Amino acid sequence: QVQLVESGGGRVQAGGSLRLSCAASGRTLSSYHMGWFRQTTGKEREFVASISRSGVSTYYADSVKGRFTISRDNAKNTVYLQMNSLKPEDTAVYYCAARATVARDYDYWGQGTQVTVSS
Repeated sequence: QVQLVESGGGRVQAGGSLRLSCAASGRTLSSYHMGWFRQTTGKEREFVASISRSGVSTYYADSVKGRFTISRDNAKNTVYLQMNSLKPEDTAVYYCAARATVARDYDYWGQGTQVTVSS
C-alpha cells in the first residue's frame, strides 16, 4: 500500500505558474503508474496527466497539453506537475493517484491540494 501527499497548491494570477508535488510513502513509487486529476465543486473528477512507472511515457488532457508537464523522480519517491500559463478554468482541487498497472483503476489517492487562478 502507498500513501500519497500533495503539496504546492495556492493562489496565482492568470498566466502564472505553480509546481505541484506528490510525495509517496509506504512503498516505492517506481512500482506505480501515476496520474494527476482535478475536480471543481459540482463537477466530476477529470484526468489531467499521467506518467508511466519509468517516466518514459506521458499523457495529457487536451485542455492542459502544452502548458502542463508531469514528471517523476523515483529516487525521491515524488511526482510533479509543472503548470504554466495558468488560466482561471484551471482552478480546482488537484489530486495525485497511483495504480499498479494500466489495466487497473487508480487504487490510491492523495487528499488533494487547492489551486486557484484569478483573472
